[in-house]
Parts: sequence; structure tokens; C-alpha cells
Amino acid sequence: MKLYTIKTSAGSMRVAASHSMDSMGWDITSLFPSLLDVIRGGEEALQIIAQEIKSKTPDVNLNEVTILAPIPEPIRNVYCVGWNYLKHFNEGIGRRGDQEVELPQYPTFFTKSTRAVIGPNVPIPYDSGFSERWDYEGEIAVIIGRSGINIKEHDAMSHVFGYTLANDVSARDVQRRHGGQWLKGKSMDGSCPLGPAIVTKDEIPEVQDLTIRCEINGETRQEARLTQLIFSIPRLIHDLSEAMTLLPGDILLTGTPDGVGFGRTPPVYLQPGDTMVVSSEQLGQLVNVVGPDLKEKR
Repeated sequence: MKLYTIKTSAGSMRVAASHSMDSMGWDITSLFPSLLDVIRGGEEALQIIAQEIKSKTPDVNLNEVTILAPIPEPIRNVYCVGWNYLKHFNEGIGRRGDQEVELPQYPTFFTKSTRAVIGPNVPIPYDSGFSERWDYEGEIAVIIGRSGINIKEHDAMSHVFGYTLANDVSARDVQRRHGGQWLKGKSMDGSCPLGPAIVTKDEIPEVQDLTIRCEINGETRQEARLTQLIFSIPRLIHDLSEAMTLLPGDILLTGTPDGVGFGRTPPVYLQPGDTMVVSSEQLGQLVNVVGPDLKEKR
């Protein structure tokens, strides 16, 4: 099942379910007022939705509504992972200034602010007065469906609700400014596009076979399978949950492959008007354009 948060032409925020991308769906807001409510309801909620829509005619044209981020207002910061593809780690060698490190033995976690989250087709608020090294990072995000602490690897997938696409837009110079802590260079408002839908995990039983792609202005810059992750999704959930409770609705970005702008020779950074398309066969497309420079409005 694909689950959307949408906004109608009248401005009403609704929840919709569909069996396919970019087609007709069902308004399920009367059952669950938000997608977070669906996630918290877990398998029982999905069964209720499936029973409700089984005999109903679709009543939402997904091409005629605004698709928002699936979780427009996350319950807390978005969890992210750095250096989780070997080629991405290697492409940064010699480009990290005083941040040269060895390949980590444990996942490198950081977060993005809740205000970073935006939906498909929302412009990235580019500001050259803040940074002139804006970069893209296409990723697959995991949506946590069941709370847990000290989750074992063998049980980790039972805590997953589904998956969506993400773009970890980054300001590379700012990212390096703050003592090696990436939060500031990763948490700009509008720097975490998510969507278009959450695809429930039952539709993707072999998630490691997914391919993530990122195109900039029609040119493929990134492409990799999740089998190339250094730390698998179960390992990420295990490590992140050690001594720290994960909650339904938590968002975990799994890392980006090689091909980012700062890793190219010479580096190629985002500019106003650039179109970014993050895609995966079973998760659809996440499209965002870099907005006009806001420097003069600072």
C-alpha cells in the first residue's frame, strides 16, 4: 500500500491510500486523521484501511492534489547516516579538510531539523549568503512503525513500517565549520525533501534489492543498490536504538551513494533553477527545484 499526505484545492490536509503511484486513490482521513495515526496503528490500521477501500470506488485523483511530505511535521529530528556507501566514503578522501577519518566501524549518525522536511515539488530555499556549496544526496528513508530500545538485528525489520525517498541537501562548507558536527550544514529549512509516499514494507520484502538514483537536470549523478550499504538497515536500527528508544514515525535516512557534487572533479554544486530527481522503482520519484537565491533577503 502507498500512503500519502495530500492537500486539496480547498486547502484541506488529507490522508490517502493507493495501490500504485500517480493514479487514483482513496481518502482515508475519516479513519485516520494523519499518516502518523496510521503508522501508530500498525498492522491493525493497515487491515482496517484495506477492508475499507476493498469495495469502494477511488475518490482521490493524485494528479489533481498537492502531494505533501508523508510526515509534514516529524515528531522529532530526522535521523541520518553518513559514509554508508564505500564509494561515497572514498570520493571524499582529500576533500574533507581537517576531517580526515578512517572508515568507521560503527554508523556515523547525525540529524536534520524537523523544519528541514518539505514535500515533492517544493523549491529548495537556496541562500548563497549562507553557503555557496549546496549539494544533493539521494537516499532511501526508513519509517519506524513500532517503538523499541536495544533492538536486536534479527528483530529490527519488525520495527519498520515502510519506506520513502529523501534528499539530504547539504551545505558543504557550513557542514565542516562546526568542529566536525554536521547538524548546522544539514538542517537548513527545506533541506530534506521527503516523498512522495510511504510504501509499506510488505510491498518491498527484499528492500536490499532497491536501487536509489539521483538526477540533476536530467543527468544521472548517483545510482546504487542497497546491497552496497556498509551498514544494513537492521544494523542501523540496532545501533541507533541502543540505549535510545525509537518511536513510531521516526524517520531514518540510510545514506547516500557516490556521485555527490563535492566528490566530482572539479566539484559541481547546486545552483538556482537546478532540478533534482531522486527515484527508485518501487518508491516513485521525488522532484524538487532549487529556488531563487535568497541572499538579498537576508
